[in-house]
Amino acid sequence: MSAVADTARVAPPANPVSQSIRDSLVVAKRNLIRMSRIPEMVIFGLIQPIMFVVLFSYVFGGSMNIGGTTDSQVYREFLMAGIFAQTVTFATAGAGAGIADDMHKGLIDRFRSLPMARGAVLTGRTLADLVQTALTLFVLAMVALLVGWRTHTNIGEVLGAFGLLLLTGYAFTWIGAVIGLSVRTPEAATSGGLIWLFPVTFISNAFVDSSRMTPWLRHIAEWNPFSATVQACRKLFGNPGVSPSDAWPMAHPVWASLIYSVLIVVIFRTLAVRKYRSATA
Repeated sequence: MSAVADTARVAPPANPVSQSIRDSLVVAKRNLIRMSRIPEMVIFGLIQPIMFVVLFSYVFGGSMNIGGTTDSQVYREFLMAGIFAQTVTFATAGAGAGIADDMHKGLIDRFRSLPMARGAVLTGRTLADLVQTALTLFVLAMVALLVGWRTHTNIGEVLGAFGLLLLTGYAFTWIGAVIGLSVRTPEAATSGGLIWLFPVTFISNAFVDSSRMTPWLRHIAEWNPFSATVQACRKLFGNPGVSPSDAWPMAHPVWASLIYSVLIVVIFRTLAVRKYRSATA
């Protein structure tokens, strides 16, 4: 017995970081497979932003004054950065509803029984949502080109703009994760994920020039993290932007968008992991 005990070898513990990455990718794959088996989830996610593009382009296209002109083509180029940003942030509701659904069905409890990193369930979910968001952005960009949207910078800056959009979308999905872990049903998570997004996206420079707002509302719009991403994308796309402003996020929109997104990820990922641990404790 002692000889057996002496020769026994205990497997070394896995590196926590590598295990967390591996587990997160496994959960992400599981969610992507689930999405592929429910294609209506992707289809309905594409229809809404396409409707926004068409409606805003043709209903408001000749009525908005951008840069001293009401040319509908100018407004379309002004509009698209806002539509792109709105699309990635609205993924928040889907992320929250998905996590709430997993909690409601007891799937999270099954994950908890497995020897896996605690934060991997949430990270995997948000990564899967990021892939879906990237697909939605690609289709939306094709539709935007069809209605007359054009970029006027090099390919590196255009890709940088889409990178910022995906980072912003990823950051907002962590807000959705916190909401999904805080409610009892997927329906409540969907409502909770959308109700605050409308003022965030509309009290901004996404659809109108914020310089035309009343002073107090303009101040809110200019310091809105959503506005920073929209303005950064317009700059990187070479599209018409809002009137010059002394507000730091509007003067340095790319840096502001990066800082806002990283802060949101750090803060809300921490909150989400804590809620996940308490919910499954």
